[in-house]
Amino acid sequence: MTEVLKPGSSEPPENIYLPHLAAIKEIREETQDIKTFKLVFQDEELRKSFTYKPGQFIEFSIFGVGESPFCLASSPTREGYIECSIKKMGKVTQAIHDLEEGDIVGIRGPYGNGFPVEEMKGKNLIFVGGGIGLAPLRSLIWNVIDRRDDFKDVIIVYGSRSIADLVYKDELKQWQNTPGVKLTLTVDPGGEAEDWKGEIGFVPTILEKVNPSPGNSLVITCGPPIMIKFVLVTLNKMNFSSQQIITTLERKMTCGLGKCGRCNIGSVYVCKDGPVFTYAQIEQFQEEI
Repeated sequence: MTEVLKPGSSEPPENIYLPHLAAIKEIREETQDIKTFKLVFQDEELRKSFTYKPGQFIEFSIFGVGESPFCLASSPTREGYIECSIKKMGKVTQAIHDLEEGDIVGIRGPYGNGFPVEEMKGKNLIFVGGGIGLAPLRSLIWNVIDRRDDFKDVIIVYGSRSIADLVYKDELKQWQNTPGVKLTLTVDPGGEAEDWKGEIGFVPTILEKVNPSPGNSLVITCGPPIMIKFVLVTLNKMNFSSQQIITTLERKMTCGLGKCGRCNIGSVYVCKDGPVFTYAQIEQFQEEI
């Protein structure tokens, strides 16, 4: 078991694998297989001191079952709690979905580099998300909205397979009504209803229709790998440089600490060097994305 002795300290070594205890304060059902969990640390001092950046992730433990990494979907501007939106996909996520409000779980982290928020100041921000990929973008979007004067115009293009698969439905309405924010929603062909007022089409196609300008802009995208692949093609056609495109790579991560070696792509460790990268940093690994 790995332990770390704090520099210049006679305190006992800290076990880097030991999670902090947190209580589930609220569970919101986003879709039939995605839930958002609001978590509050049991340790009051940690509750006040816990800090993170949009784009970072935590390790979520279910005692006796296992742990998995999930992005922090909440914004650090909202203090006193953290949130994770989790899609039911396997053993651990099934166990998480079976939890109830008041249950105790383990949290390690935060890990990763996060979005370069300070470098985004004074720029137009274009968010492109698909499905549960809106979760890490949500953290940054609320951060930007809560610090609205630090940023220029905000464009959000978000899509899912169907109306039922859209996450954060109430918050989408709030973003739509926020000054300086333009939200475009889309669903795949066949996923609409008679009263649907949004777009119908795949995210890259709708992004091209929205046609944001690359001038003084950054694009932040997250979603299924196939969506990101074609979003990158679209952005290239629209003259966005690889330095202007920021994305997240979250697949394959296990330990969160760069110890297990599961998440390396070439010489890059997603958990330590990412999960946030500019496209320029990972362009050579495009086939791995």
